[in-house]
Amino acid sequence: MASPLRPATPWRPSLFLRLSAALHGVALMGALVWPAQWPWWLGLVAGNHLVLSTAGLWPRSRLLGANLTRLPPEAAARGEVALTFDDGPDPAVTPQVLALLDAAGARATFFCVGEQLRRHPHLGREIVRRGHRIENHTDTHPNSFAAMGWRRMAAQVANGQAAITTITGRPPRFFRAVAGLRNPWLDPILARQGLQLAAWTRRGYDTRTGDADAVLARLTRGLAAGDVLLLHDGHAARTPGGLPVVLAVLPRLLGELRALGLRSVPLAEAVPETTSIQWQGVTA
Repeated sequence: MASPLRPATPWRPSLFLRLSAALHGVALMGALVWPAQWPWWLGLVAGNHLVLSTAGLWPRSRLLGANLTRLPPEAAARGEVALTFDDGPDPAVTPQVLALLDAAGARATFFCVGEQLRRHPHLGREIVRRGHRIENHTDTHPNSFAAMGWRRMAAQVANGQAAITTITGRPPRFFRAVAGLRNPWLDPILARQGLQLAAWTRRGYDTRTGDADAVLARLTRGLAAGDVLLLHDGHAARTPGGLPVVLAVLPRLLGELRALGLRSVPLAEAVPETTSIQWQGVTA
């Protein structure tokens, strides 16, 4: 497994995880003192594990640890938003996304998959050359990511980090889980890599539907300064005409940002290194 490429940060378990650990201790003690009640204690622990699993299936939840869902108030006050693109780079789509961003004078964040960068290193370097930032979206984008144990999950994070750093010369600061799904292992793993978890304010579900109008409506309904928007330059659904839906949506979305006086910047620019993300709320 690759070693950390950024300084490790202290891991402080969330209040929810501390309470869960305390509950396990109470259940163990109860089973020792009142062994005849073991079904009740087992049910208590099982219920807690169910809640832990549910928290991991809520992409914008902070129950398992800090999670960036909006830009800091200072960035919102400057009229900034963050356009983020997942699952790339894709040689058929990413260059067109870059051209559209260039034409609008917008800069974005690309959450790239390590193996995709190794296949297309020139695209990674081109993303950075045009003023965008690349962040970590695992090494191979496994659909089972949220069900992995410590060792496999840590390898996905560390190897993705190493691939991005090797190709771009800059270690990522942010990590986005596959589909935003995770388990309690992820927060301490990210701390060891010096990474911050980043989710989103709103998403277009552009891997599931090729209806550009529907995708755009999800992204722009209530759109405001400070929003983090999720799109995909990899695994993009196709419109009825066969166009990757992100390419049909992005020009209109950029026009909407311009009309609202909003400016897209990379997450790493909007969120200073010293900013804690514990204050982040969960938004609609």
